[in-house]
Parts: sequence; C-alpha cells; structure tokens
Amino acid sequence: MSGAEAAAPTGTMLDHLLRRGGASALTLVLVAFLVFLAIHIVPGDPARVLVGTDAAPEEYEAARERLGLDIPWPTRFARWLGGLVSGNWGDSFRYSRPARDLVARGLTITVPLASLSLLISLLVAFPLGMAAASRPGRWVDLGTVGLAQVGTALPEFWLAILLVGLFAVRLGVLPAGGFPGWESPRAWLHLLLPAAALALPRAAYLARMVRASLADVLREDYVRTARAKGVTAWRVVGVHALRNALISVVTGAGLTFARLLAGAMVVENVFGLPGLGRLAVVAVEARDLPLVASLATAVAAVIVLVSLTVDLSYLLLDPRIRHR
Repeated sequence: MSGAEAAAPTGTMLDHLLRRGGASALTLVLVAFLVFLAIHIVPGDPARVLVGTDAAPEEYEAARERLGLDIPWPTRFARWLGGLVSGNWGDSFRYSRPARDLVARGLTITVPLASLSLLISLLVAFPLGMAAASRPGRWVDLGTVGLAQVGTALPEFWLAILLVGLFAVRLGVLPAGGFPGWESPRAWLHLLLPAAALALPRAAYLARMVRASLADVLREDYVRTARAKGVTAWRVVGVHALRNALISVVTGAGLTFARLLAGAMVVENVFGLPGLGRLAVVAVEARDLPLVASLATAVAAVIVLVSLTVDLSYLLLDPRIRHR
C-alpha cells in the first residue's frame, strides 16, 4: 500500500472529526443563546428578588447594575458567552459562590449516577434482547416484549420509593439516601438504589431496541449461511449479528444517557443526593439566574459531548462511514 493510500483514510477520519466537532461547537453556542433568552424572558425581576420588596430605590438600582441588567441584552449575552468560555460563569445569588464550582460539584454526583444507570440498563438489556431475538415468537421473546412494555411505563420516582422500602427499610442492605462523599468507601452503595430506579425503565427500552436491531440483522443472507453451517444460535447472535446491530443500539444508548441525566435530577431529590437535581430546584426557587444558566448550559454540554462520542463510535463500528 502506498503512502498516499494509507494517509487517505486518516485524512478522511480527521475531516469527519472536524465536521462533527464544529457542528457540536455551533450547537453549544445555539443552546447557550436559547438558555440566555429563556431565563431573561421569564416573568420576574432577579434584582428585586435579590434585594427584597422593601429595599430602597438606590439599593435596587445598584443591584440591577451589579447584575448587568442595565445594559442591552446583546451585550449581556456576549459577556456571558465570553465568561462561559473563560470559566467565569458568575456568582450564585443564593450561595454567594462561583456558579462554576457549584455546577462542577453537582456533576460529580449526577454524571456518575447516570453512567451507573446506563451500565445497569445495558447489562440487563443485552441478554434479554439477544435471547428474544434468537427465539422469535417463543416465550422468551413474548416475555421480553411484555416486560419491556411494563418497564417503560413505570415512573422513576415510584420505583425509587419502592426500592427504598424494599432494600433500605425492609432488608436494610442498602442506604436509603444521602451521600457521604467520594472519599468514603461506601460512596457507590449510595448510588445503587437511585441508579436502579433510573435503569429499569431504560433497560426495558434498550432491550426492545436490541431485539429489533438483531431481528433485522438475523434476516441477512450471511446469517442464514452461518446457520446452515451448523453454528449455534448464541454464536450466530453474539458473534455474527451483534456487531452489525450495534449502531442503532449505540444511538439508543446515547439518547438514553440524555434521558438519564434528566431523570437523575428528579431521583436525586427522592434520595437526597447533592447533585444537579437538588441544585436546580434551589436555583429555580431563588431565581438564581447565573446558577440556572450555568446548570442548563453544563447539562447541554454533557449531552452534546455524549452525542459526539456516539457519533464518533460509528467509525469503529462501521469503517465505511469514514468514506462517506
């Protein structure tokens, strides 16, 4: 192979990465603008919330000036966007601390919780989906479909309460809530119940996706050839068909992670976890605009990063994408 031929795929991959990275950056700028627009058109005056209704006019005007509310919104947005890039996200009204530090601390809880939930979902979904796809129309397939329909209808907060009652109150094997900090060796135990509450409905969704993707691949000619040669059903599914079915499953896993982030912000309040969920509730109640904007932008950035990772994983699963 000549040097030019060897360099061509690398160059094509680099072009692919640059295109996807540029699109992700533009998406983040658009999300930042929408977040800024949303928090500034919501009724209410953050300066009045900050100083109180009985404050003197001079104090109120000083608060508006300190918050930058006395300048045109395009200038405020430009300054805010520049602050996001430089790491200066403003100070929280409620906590009188840099919003960046508060969001970073919340991310250390919410992202591991969502990641653990996704891992549990995949560990449950793959065996169920593979078993259902390898035996279409049989009891395993019908049972998986039925469980998936039930699972997707279960709300996370109800599952959270049910799991607490069973494993924390009745059996006493797992903590009911709170978080001792990552320095504690029991830190992950405090995430197991909320992760399970989030994972079970998502596992049902992913199991259906694994089953549907494998069912399409198992109808291909090369799969029929493998079966004609006497290859076992599990080997056909696990070796020959699974990789070609993974693209749609990886896409579903990426979408699931985004939903898990949103679900984690609800479940955190049930278990008393100091993640982004509890932080968002306090920020919205206090109309803490810097903190609300920082939270929304940080979550959007994580979702865009996950989407970019999923997009780039296609290159590993199907190298033909590099040449498109």
